[in-house]
Formats: sequence, C-alpha cells, structure tokens
Amino acid sequence: MMPVKKDSSGRRSVEAEVDVSGTPEQVWDAIASGPGISSWFVPTTLDERVGGATVSSFAPDHSMDSQATITEWQPPRRFVAESTQDGPGTVATEWTVEAKAGGVCTVRVVHSWFAETDDWDNQFEGHSFGWRAFFSILRVYLKHFPGQPCTVVQLMVMSTEAMPAAWGALVGPLGLADARVDAQVTTPQGAPELSGVVEVVNPPQWPGLIARLEKPAPGVAHLFAMPVGGQTMMPIRIYLYGNAAADLAGAIETTWRRWLGDRFPASPPGA
Repeated sequence: MMPVKKDSSGRRSVEAEVDVSGTPEQVWDAIASGPGISSWFVPTTLDERVGGATVSSFAPDHSMDSQATITEWQPPRRFVAESTQDGPGTVATEWTVEAKAGGVCTVRVVHSWFAETDDWDNQFEGHSFGWRAFFSILRVYLKHFPGQPCTVVQLMVMSTEAMPAAWGALVGPLGLADARVDAQVTTPQGAPELSGVVEVVNPPQWPGLIARLEKPAPGVAHLFAMPVGGQTMMPIRIYLYGNAAADLAGAIETTWRRWLGDRFPASPPGA
C-alpha cells in the first residue's frame, strides 16, 4: 500500500498508478467514460462534463453506490471528482493520463482530503491497495480487449467465518485454492465454468485473484475477500467482453447464484 502523504496545510493524499497499453485517447475512454470504467472497475455512469455526476455501484443491489461530482474536466489528460464522506468530509479524486514512449500511458489516481488527525489514513491506504487489483484488470482489458463492449456479472456473498476459512470455502470447490500466476486453470465439473490464465494472486492477508478467461466467454474474473463488520465479504465480478457478452450474462449469473446459494445458504448472493 502507498503511504499517506501530508503537507503543512493539512492536506493528505494517497495515490496509485499503472502503465497500460494504448494511446491517450484510448486510455482516457477507459477511465473517463461510463462504459469504459465499467469494463474494468464496477458498473459506473459518468456525465462527461464539469458539474456532471459519476456513480459507481460496488454491490449488485446498489446498497454501496459511491457518488461524486466532476469539478475539473480536461480530456484526454485529467479530471477531478469530489465526494463527501463521513469522517474525512470532502475527498477529491484526481485522474491523469500521461503518454510515454512505446504506445504506453501511465494512469494515476490521487485521493486527497484535509484532516488534523490520522484517523482516516489506514482507510485511504487500503484504497490504494484496492486500486492495484483494479488496475491489473485495466491492464488486461486494454491489452487484450480494448474498446470491446463489456457486460459485468456482479455477485457478493457474506460469511460469518474468519477470512481465511471463508475464502477457502469459496475458492476450494472452484479448484483455485492453489492458483499461481501464469498457470492455466479450469474449474471442476459441478462448479461454474471458468477457464483461463491466472494474472494476479494476492498475498494471503488480502485474499484475491484475477484470471483472464477463455471460457465461459472471453473476459476477466475477479474474486476477493475482505473483513466487514465482523464478517467476511466476498465480491465476485466476471467481466465478459465482445458482442455476445450481454446475451451470455444472464445464464452465467443464474449458474453462479445457484452455486453460491448452495454453499453459503445463510447469505444468498446480493441482488
């Protein structure tokens, strides 16, 4: 995680960045439009103008929507959106795209806020770790599926088990408990179909993995676990790319819901 930076004015900030393939215009479309952001982050709408709203949905039932207002808009290089959060108050999030040699751009996100105490530092440092995972998906998207239409199957289950046990109960039956980067993986019979190459495996203290999929359709699977309120929350997002993605998503979501409901009956997947 990136440490929080502090200056004498009381401003605090934390940032994350990634190098990705593409022209500034291609990369801008991926980070500064609703369809683009939804192709690697979470389902998002974005009104591309100063004063426009951006809404990102972190839960299938929209119970965890994050809203912000665009305050600066400079395509294809930079935009800033501000949100109001309990505790730290106004938080500004700045996105920039910097062109580099060789058809590569650097994407950088900076969260900044004003505070006199360290109360919120850990939370924002955690945000920077979260961006590392989503930036891995962004990198895969721009390298393998740039500009393709995307439909996201978004699910989530809760478990009363501690995080290691809950994570094991999810990935064990999927045949992913021992997944390694660059390994070819295929889920066993009876489990929802996933077949592809592992791109990222998180450290054990932050369980998660990302796989680039060949089946059930070209795409990316992102599974991870995190503690929430004494329980373990496990989001599952499957990004499906291509013209057939929308037609396939319904059946794939139904299969996952049924499978998750059988294994976590006390916590049916969020709607």
